[in-house]
Amino acid sequence: MYDIQQLFAGRIGGQQFGLKNEIYKFEKIKRGKKEAMLANPHIELIDLGVGEPDAMADGTVVQILEQEARKPENRFYADNGIGDFKQAAASYMEQVFGVSGIDPETEINHAIGSKSALAMLPAAFINPGDIAFMPSPCYPVLGTHTRYYGGEVVHFPLTEENGFLPDLNAFDEDVLKRAKLLYLNYPNNPTGAVASKEFFAEVVQFAKQNRLIVVHDAAYAALVFDDTEPLSFLSVPGAKDVGVELHSLSKSFNMTGWRIGFVAGNAKIVNAFATVKDNNDSGQFIPIQKAAAYALAHPEITEQTALKYSRRHEMLTGAMRACGFRVTKPKSSFFLYTKIPRGIVNGPQFETAEQFCQYLLKEHLISSVPWDDAGPYVRFSVTFQASSLQEEQRIVEEIKTRLGRAEFVF
Repeated sequence: MYDIQQLFAGRIGGQQFGLKNEIYKFEKIKRGKKEAMLANPHIELIDLGVGEPDAMADGTVVQILEQEARKPENRFYADNGIGDFKQAAASYMEQVFGVSGIDPETEINHAIGSKSALAMLPAAFINPGDIAFMPSPCYPVLGTHTRYYGGEVVHFPLTEENGFLPDLNAFDEDVLKRAKLLYLNYPNNPTGAVASKEFFAEVVQFAKQNRLIVVHDAAYAALVFDDTEPLSFLSVPGAKDVGVELHSLSKSFNMTGWRIGFVAGNAKIVNAFATVKDNNDSGQFIPIQKAAAYALAHPEITEQTALKYSRRHEMLTGAMRACGFRVTKPKSSFFLYTKIPRGIVNGPQFETAEQFCQYLLKEHLISSVPWDDAGPYVRFSVTFQASSLQEEQRIVEEIKTRLGRAEFVF
């Protein structure tokens, strides 16, 4: 008997593909929000779990997309990207991060968003048995594709005690011998932590000593505030010898669904990425690249967005401190990451972040994201929907009121 079920690849579950009832974290959150709203139709759900910007792309960027889309010469395949975008990316790296001397032809390549780039990079380096180092917690795509190619993922914890930076001295020597990729992400999702030049300099030396390729996901690098300067891994001497950096317009320019970003750094690594990419897609729509090139030339767009996130973080951390949470305003990104309470006086106790987030959703109609990877933490996002300062203040005050009904124990 002909049975498709017998033909699925092992990397996606083999013969068991589609038969398991496991529900993943974000699907649980989605279902939980729906149930909470059905049970409480007259109460506003406050969504602090959204991991993408709440605003539209800049109006001029949208206009350029429209104008360029009307030009017949822009209807063709873009393949590995147009020169205008690559040059804009190189200029952006110098203007925002002070990284000069990047060759737009050999050291930059566009990507259909950083997720696509992360998914493709292991194809250029991972053979069966090779190891990729990944932080915990983290965005899991790179690990998924490392496993697809027969590689192994080794996680290193990001702990509060170490400023949510990896301890480079904690890696096992035998494991290091099989390792090829070291994945980093600063400013970090979900912790909001920022790195320093000193830390990146240590990473460069560590990579050279252990023959590692560094993949630095810098999706939030320009979204900084409170006198924090934008920092690129490539600004550190020797960084281009060992790795590449991924930049995305999704978060910094409110262009999430546009799917545009770039890989910059070591020419050989960029070329390897371009080779893999050439066999995966035919490039992003040229008008999107043209509009993105304009955005990259106007980093003040990001600066205005960062001011909004900074203001909202200020309000949210203040409200949560008033309710007993030991939170610190981050210096970047739109994420606020904090340890969960142990429980509530004369109420439920929480052993995991998932339990706490379910409580927030069911009892207070506040949606958040649990992270139990390196201790029980919860991630709140300041990308909630609010069209004015007054609306921001109203929402944060409502959060404070709802959380204030419980006496949390830490």
